[in-house]
Amino acid sequence: MTRLDLLLLLMIAIWGTNFSLVKVAMRDFPELAFNAARLVVASTVFLAAMYFTHQAPTRVSRRDWTRLIILGIVGTCLYQLCFLGGVKRTSVGNSSLITGSSPIVIALAAAVMGHEHIRPFRWMGVGLAMLGLYFVVGHRVQLTPESRLGDLLMILSMLCWATYSVAAQPLLKVHSPLIVTGVSFISGSVLYVLVTLPTLVTISWAAISVSSWIAMLVSGTLALSLSYLIWYTAIQRLGTTRTSVYSYLTPVVAMLVATVWLGEPIESNQVFGAGTILAGLVLTRLAHGQD
Repeated sequence: MTRLDLLLLLMIAIWGTNFSLVKVAMRDFPELAFNAARLVVASTVFLAAMYFTHQAPTRVSRRDWTRLIILGIVGTCLYQLCFLGGVKRTSVGNSSLITGSSPIVIALAAAVMGHEHIRPFRWMGVGLAMLGLYFVVGHRVQLTPESRLGDLLMILSMLCWATYSVAAQPLLKVHSPLIVTGVSFISGSVLYVLVTLPTLVTISWAAISVSSWIAMLVSGTLALSLSYLIWYTAIQRLGTTRTSVYSYLTPVVAMLVATVWLGEPIESNQVFGAGTILAGLVLTRLAHGQD
């Protein structure tokens, strides 16, 4: 196992725990305020990292600046709006399983963009994983309008993340992961803060508990800045499909943490859906070995 593999597993552990961390923090931290604060924290970390590593984006062409800003709009601003809204309204199990299905969409998008060819065996894996996703969000014993909206928002966030991952690959051939991640992230964060500013100025920031502030700082530093950098470094070295496969492990970590920390029950349809998604993963990995 390489150092990059270990870093990817660390990233999965952080992301899996982050679902419960966000849910706990938003018990008294308003949704938009929590996200805006952690985006500012992560953007500050990226600026500091670029400064201390002497990687200023001075050699980025005007065309690449435009592409990075678009990446930021999709992969940071829109993604974070949908992600936080989804996590707040649905269960950790459902939100993590939907997010964990992103490798399917990433593989399909990579094929459409001409980055790789999907063999019939892999299509079977994609079909199985999509069936598992249906059992996660389509068969619920208790289905409320709020949880339905939460599931929809998580699906939209997954689509944003897949677009973000695939569209960044050409940029990573000419720029470092820190430049691609940092510039796109900061661009999206600025837009997010501007869009939510009318709400942010009305919030009583002093009323937020110390524990929620700590949760925000941990989430912003680890789940955003560190994990995003690991993700893009892996995409640069391994490619989108091989990197995204690790996302299938996120639901396992997330559901275990939520069961222990939040007492969330794991329903039978979620177990079946998770098993089906993992079966799809095995098929896609076998197909990858035949490429």
